[in-house]
Amino acid sequence: MIAKNTICLWYDGTALEAATFYAATFPDSAVNAVHRASSDYPAGKAGDVLTVDFTVLGIPCIGLNGGPAFKHSEAFSFQVATDDQAETDRYWDAIVGNGGQESACGWCRDKWGLSWQITPRVLTEAFTGSDPAVAKRAFEAMMTMTKIDVAGIEAAVKGP
Repeated sequence: MIAKNTICLWYDGTALEAATFYAATFPDSAVNAVHRASSDYPAGKAGDVLTVDFTVLGIPCIGLNGGPAFKHSEAFSFQVATDDQAETDRYWDAIVGNGGQESACGWCRDKWGLSWQITPRVLTEAFTGSDPAVAKRAFEAMMTMTKIDVAGIEAAVKGP
């Protein structure tokens, strides 16, 4: 069954590689189908992988090998809620350690240029809670971090 709404991500010939990495890294993820071009197209030849249907953390996606015309940007990212430091470290290290790049405040970019927010739930709960002082302390702590340090956020939530 074709999903009503699917995220389409543009790649320069590496959609299958990316989808395979996501499926191996995140639960509830899979490469569902690989579709090859029936004829030559601007970014490839007949028989090349044109699209890949895959799922990332339960979200249906299509990877389109459209060529070098468009690049990923931070305007789109997957935000992954983590339960503890071990899970945060596992996803962060998988993305950054596989040719990715660190950024600030829990953001990183995979080797294909796709942005990820690896966000411990304790941080989101602090931001969305009813106490503005807790939200401020958590925000200020986060602003000093690259990968989110759960203990640091918990200390900020607790306060002085």
